[in-house]
Amino acid sequence: MPDSHAARPTSHLKKAAVLFAASALTFAGALPAAAADKDKDKTEAKPPASMSQVGGAQLGKPGTQVNLQKGAPVLPKDLTAKSWLVADAESGEVLASHNPHWQLPPASTMKMLFADTVLPKFPKTTTHKVVPSDLAGMGAGSSLVGIKEGFTYSVHDLWLGVFLRSGNDAVHVLSAMNQGVAQTVKDMQAHADELQAGDTHVVSPDGYDMPGQHSSAYDLTLFARSGLHKKDFREYAATPTAEFPMKQKKGKTTKQFGIQNTNRLLTGSLGLPAYKGIAGVKNGNTTNAGATFTGVAERGDRVLLVTVMNPKAKESDAVYKETARLFDWGFQADGKVSPVGHLVGSKSETPAGAASPSSGEEGAKSAAHAAVTGGSSGVGIALAIVGGVLVVLAGAVFVVRKKWPLKITKG
Repeated sequence: MPDSHAARPTSHLKKAAVLFAASALTFAGALPAAAADKDKDKTEAKPPASMSQVGGAQLGKPGTQVNLQKGAPVLPKDLTAKSWLVADAESGEVLASHNPHWQLPPASTMKMLFADTVLPKFPKTTTHKVVPSDLAGMGAGSSLVGIKEGFTYSVHDLWLGVFLRSGNDAVHVLSAMNQGVAQTVKDMQAHADELQAGDTHVVSPDGYDMPGQHSSAYDLTLFARSGLHKKDFREYAATPTAEFPMKQKKGKTTKQFGIQNTNRLLTGSLGLPAYKGIAGVKNGNTTNAGATFTGVAERGDRVLLVTVMNPKAKESDAVYKETARLFDWGFQADGKVSPVGHLVGSKSETPAGAASPSSGEEGAKSAAHAAVTGGSSGVGIALAIVGGVLVVLAGAVFVVRKKWPLKITKG
């Protein structure tokens, strides 16, 4: 996490919390109901009888797949998502799944692929003055961080807008810097293909509902795992609050406002505590896609990835609650289940046992992964250590657990 956010004044945190609560009912990139009605039959359809078998034949079967051994905990009974997956982030073993290759609208979880593709291209200190064309083409009802024409933003500011507020305006500005939306979509599709994410077809860089755009719980998990090998990706995904430009004079920011991460397992919400060990990654919600979420959490010596797509439960924050139940199950099932498949490596991945290839600014370095323990509520939040410096937020204690990037088994 950047040092400027490590010791945030309490008043700023309170302001960010108020802003977050005020926007709690705003869905990221929500579409008008009329647009969703066109795809109603498609989104309510049953999963295909046969799906992709990338990662293992069992992953291509419809329904829930789990291989319980003696003493293994049973899966939670109150799971309503169309698709979900639980995987070990280090070994890549898929511990359990439910229609993981079902091609569904991804909503803003598609921004994980956007970030994994574009983030390495621009140093965070690079600045850009926004012109009207940068913000053209955003869908109606898009989630926004508050980008203003004529303002000058650093790349760091823009990525905070993407990760914390799921800002489609920030995505479009970064896409403009990357030779435009069309080129960015092309780059994202090429990167998805490199990651062997064959369920993914990219149409919009921000995840806004578009005809033909789809991904899967399996592919979203691949994007998260790939992104988490990048230091900046980890830092942004784990940042709970930050400051964002509000007023400028001659291109210099004179006033900021607080923003809070919309990942409610990271920050907590009314009736929903932050999940112990959570470290990101990305949430999304559109009318067509419903709620989607991919999270990474650490407990003891295990790091798990969970993706949940479109739960049908009527309870509030269902996508987060079902994710938390799957995390709990995954940690309890440690060593008590046989994998139903595995997360494949990229096409250019090195063989098992060899060092994982570097990407972006990582070079040959690895960064520390830290888990928060303690805090007055007993709830932990996992964050990355920056440059070996121990980061403290709101009195929490951070303990180094792992080294990233993780080794990935070649698929």
